[in-house]
Amino acid sequence: MLAPMPTPMTDATYTERIAFVVDLARHLHAYGTTAQRMEGAIESVARRLALDCQPWSNPTGVILAFSDPLRPAGESDTTRVIRLGPGDTHLRKLCEADRIAEEVISGRMGVSAGRAALGNLDRPDSRRARAMQAVGFALASASVAGLLRLPWLDIATSGAIGFLIGLLALAAQSRPRLSEAFEALAGLLAGAVAILVSSVVGPLNLNTVIIASLIVLLPGMSLTLAANELTSRHLVSGTARFAGALMVIVTLTIGTAIALGVANAAGVTPQVRALRPQPEWVVWCALAVAAYAFAVLFRAHRRDYPRVMAAVIGGYLISRFSGEWLGPPAGVFLAALAATAAGNAYARWFNRPGALLRLPGIIILVPGSISLRGVISLVQSQDLGAGGAAAMAALNTLMALLAGLIFGNLLVSARRNL
Repeated sequence: MLAPMPTPMTDATYTERIAFVVDLARHLHAYGTTAQRMEGAIESVARRLALDCQPWSNPTGVILAFSDPLRPAGESDTTRVIRLGPGDTHLRKLCEADRIAEEVISGRMGVSAGRAALGNLDRPDSRRARAMQAVGFALASASVAGLLRLPWLDIATSGAIGFLIGLLALAAQSRPRLSEAFEALAGLLAGAVAILVSSVVGPLNLNTVIIASLIVLLPGMSLTLAANELTSRHLVSGTARFAGALMVIVTLTIGTAIALGVANAAGVTPQVRALRPQPEWVVWCALAVAAYAFAVLFRAHRRDYPRVMAAVIGGYLISRFSGEWLGPPAGVFLAALAATAAGNAYARWFNRPGALLRLPGIIILVPGSISLRGVISLVQSQDLGAGGAAAMAALNTLMALLAGLIFGNLLVSARRNL
């Protein structure tokens, strides 16, 4: 005898269904979902719950307009405005929110139980998880320095600064005033420690060490997502996200410039060198460490670490070797194309968010470090032409990434919005 099919969860009250969709939108926004994907996901869930919903998302809030299609027009109209801070990527909670939504719309979980399950996601991370975030900062900074073939002193300095910035990030989570100045303080810390080490211990590739130590904070992903939103005609969200990313770069540069200015006023002269002596095996070790670091920083579930790490490694390998053959922009384009197509295919076949592969696959390609290098060069030389080459390189990288995202979605269509 066949088991009965689950019934849609339309037996919940109109208010309860609205409350579930509002909670889901708030959580998806908090986990770094872009405007077009979040709006598509919310519309799909609302439709399955017998609601008409018109969502409008931007990086700092969501507006949801609801109505009941079974009642006369205008009789049941309800609008919810949710003021939120900029979201941050949290793959484990994103996957869990997606699973809860699937359970509710399939009838396997009630609407009230779904709201309770979403509420459980608001619990703060454990002390161990927060400590791992600080370790992730250190590993990411050190591994990026290794990928750039910097000397061992540079790698160690980048890792140490990254760990200190990770501790600063943890402190800023519970201190609003510290959070407002976090990027400037991080740039100041990175510049001060790098100058101190290069003056007392030994010469460094100074600017490159500073950039490697700040790699986690660089808004390259935000720049890429902003451009993607703009091409999707989400003009307000894309413009706001783009402006926010530029301000992060400027704020990081301000902190670094203060450190350089104070050192110059105090007569401290850092020893600077341009040396990249590491052999090939260091690059491969650094790539493995970077893949693990980004799995930690993206806060994926442990069972998803292999997938996230494989996506990071795959993105790097495709961009590197195809870039050597066809040129760097082509390498970035092909890597972004592969990451987007793989994420969409994974979502279609395994009924889980494609962000598990898509975001890690492009994280190592984003143009944030190039942008910061250009602004730092501009500030140091006070010459608009000094950062021109870096700005053009960042623009080329951004265009190649954007093209990869667009054509990746054409190559394998996204059955799921997330």
